[in-house]
Amino acid sequence: MVRCMPAALTAEQIREANARYHDVAAGDYDFKWGIDFGVTGRGQVIAKLHKALGHPPGRFARSLEIGAGTGYFTLNMLRAGMIGRATCGDISPGMLYTLRANARRLGLEVETVRADAECLPFNDASFDLVFGHAVLHHIPDLARAFAEFERVLAPGGTVLFAGEPSRYGDRLSMLPKRLAGAIAPLWRRAVGAGAALGARGAASDAALERFVDVHAFAPGELRRAAQQAGLGDVRVAGEELLANLFGWANRTLEASADPGQVPWLWRQYAYHGYLLLQALDRALLEARLPAAVFYNLMISARKPGAIAVRSARRRPGNPRSAGDTRAGRSAARTGRAGERPSAARSSRR
Repeated sequence: MVRCMPAALTAEQIREANARYHDVAAGDYDFKWGIDFGVTGRGQVIAKLHKALGHPPGRFARSLEIGAGTGYFTLNMLRAGMIGRATCGDISPGMLYTLRANARRLGLEVETVRADAECLPFNDASFDLVFGHAVLHHIPDLARAFAEFERVLAPGGTVLFAGEPSRYGDRLSMLPKRLAGAIAPLWRRAVGAGAALGARGAASDAALERFVDVHAFAPGELRRAAQQAGLGDVRVAGEELLANLFGWANRTLEASADPGQVPWLWRQYAYHGYLLLQALDRALLEARLPAAVFYNLMISARKPGAIAVRSARRRPGNPRSAGDTRAGRSAARTGRAGERPSAARSSRR
């Protein structure tokens, strides 16, 4: 099974901590992680889907994103015409609120549902794609979650997750974090930025994250989790080595400073440097090195059988899916279409 990272909390406490942590983070999450809903963002998302699947992604009639956050994957996929009907689930109401705001601004329609990945409130065989980005490492019981992904997936449907920290990559990322933390006061003086208010930026961030980031994975562990849930055609790949070393160093430096005082030129350097190293990883390293050495892992799999009409069975204890109830449904309809300007930030996990 996956290796659990230290956290003196029960599974329920981890879920509650994730909801609270991400509620607080939701307001500036897109800025912090450089989330983009323009051409660059769509290109990033499509490239990740291509790498995870091992071939160009097609179109999915019904999708469910697990831990959808502010909508990075779903909204970019909708804009690219890759999804018919989109449902976004997250344990954090704050994240779903920001997602709906992003969808309205972009003129997109999504259904949002507050949902625990280990107990999804949907009928069997409800979706053709179940996917997520940077979410599996937050889930206490991965086996139970994969069983739920398989249950709500239609026969022939696809499961896909990207942005999951590898065991080796997670350890490797501590090097740039520690180095950047040590030189942060000198860096702030050099760029003319004051220290972050409150709990000293990066140190506080890391202290909180240790309670919500509960797993780091080896490729075989992700593969077994999918296979034990009854999924087939399992594929695990790795991405981003140089880009994440660069990105974590910059993120640690920036987290130590007052965000409003970090110079625009620095942000441009961090953002474009990250994209350059990401391209270098893709061109030179990802096809030549084993998945385990990269910071991010991605997995795709299929549910056996031909794609079928939605099953009439419902989950015991859930007479109707959340999407069938007014309380569980929240559509974000068009307000004004537009793109978020590219944020000059570095890596996102």
